[in-house]
Amino acid sequence: MKRREFIKSAAVTSAGLFLASCDGPTSYSSPVIAPRNIGANDKINVAQIGFGRIAHYDLGETMKNDGCRIVAVADVDINRAKEGKQWIEDKYKKKSGQENPVDVKVYQDYREMLQDKSIDAVIISTPDHWHAQPAMEAAIAGKDIYLQKPASLTIAEGRAMSDTVRGQKRILQIGSQQRASNPWPQFKQVCELVRNGRIGILSHVEVGLSTDPGCGNEPKMPVPANLDFDMWLGSTPLVDYTEKGVHPQKGYGRPGWLRIENYGAGMITGWGAHHLDTAHWGMGMEYSGPVEVEGEGEFPESGLWNVHGKFTTHAKYANGVTMEVSSRFKNGVKFIGTEGWLFVSRGNAKVTASDPSSGSSNKSALDASNPMILHSKIGDNEIKLYHSPEMHENWLDCIRSRQEPVAPVEVGHRSCSACLLSSIAMKLPGKLHWDPKKEKFIGNVAANAMLSRTQRGPYGTTKVKV
Repeated sequence: MKRREFIKSAAVTSAGLFLASCDGPTSYSSPVIAPRNIGANDKINVAQIGFGRIAHYDLGETMKNDGCRIVAVADVDINRAKEGKQWIEDKYKKKSGQENPVDVKVYQDYREMLQDKSIDAVIISTPDHWHAQPAMEAAIAGKDIYLQKPASLTIAEGRAMSDTVRGQKRILQIGSQQRASNPWPQFKQVCELVRNGRIGILSHVEVGLSTDPGCGNEPKMPVPANLDFDMWLGSTPLVDYTEKGVHPQKGYGRPGWLRIENYGAGMITGWGAHHLDTAHWGMGMEYSGPVEVEGEGEFPESGLWNVHGKFTTHAKYANGVTMEVSSRFKNGVKFIGTEGWLFVSRGNAKVTASDPSSGSSNKSALDASNPMILHSKIGDNEIKLYHSPEMHENWLDCIRSRQEPVAPVEVGHRSCSACLLSSIAMKLPGKLHWDPKKEKFIGNVAANAMLSRTQRGPYGTTKVKV
């Protein structure tokens, strides 16, 4: 209750600042910088922003496509940027058999990299608090974007990003891999079955997520000479440096920032951005959100890692479907209808070796109240969802065709928003009423104050000039 009282009192003094920044979709503007015309036989020049654990995955999948080439890498940790250059060049060397097939440029400040007009697109694989701003700046610079999930740190940031990207007519793919038929076709299969009534009328969805452990206090450490820590913090508050609060200085293990609320919301957005996106896909609510949400969660009383532990949240959508998201459920998404249920998960598959376990096996990655439902075929006149190859391949295809990707920016924003609404509900008592069109809570000043955060200059989405 002390935590809730603090949030409520802080909200009253700052609500006016936050409300102005989150008022639903805005009108589009004309592109600021015209992108390079990419011919049918031209390679797409791609630059990487952030070379950490997830960047290895993003780059590896992107480089499988011969229609692009990685030409630059940026990271506020210059050692990681240099290691990224070497990693990329080694990959190309092995693939081509040539001694020096590419010369990858290195930057510590991605904003300098965005000035290169020969770069067509960027991959953003940064901590959550550094998602929305570089995506907006890349769009304004005429670049298409692959953005790791979740879409943003706050709902207000996400709205600003979606409006900017669409206004600049850029292709943005959110890294919501569960939408792609490679490597997990079971998610599209289940969502199509639900959308076509194979379990009757959908009434309820259960989403299971794992949690992250906390840790004790960490001593202040000297900032490594290779790290621009001020820029790493970006728009978040100034704090003392400690390695467990950023990323490992050796290797690419799971970083500590994932467990700190300054930089993210914990597993509710970490895995929730995937699972709630799947839930929305199956519900047909990809461009909306709940109308009610309430919940509770456990938070560490002290220590560096302070995101939520065990939790449960409840939401209701305008179509009458309810959703419960909880750490007590098996990791995955369960759709419950009037005539049965369907469950889908990744099984024990992982994107990186340090991903937390899903708590299930390959055998149980797909299940149903009646196994025959899983063999049902979707007819020619039934609802067929977007069929996509691997996410990075789909993104590159859409850069050429200028068609929407399987996980466009507005869909990513709405999925992230549902996660952040759950995060807010964990901290405030009672049922919260949400207007998904205006993207505001109805009659709750404390909740509306949590739609945004004060941004430390010179960084932040509010500093981006469109």
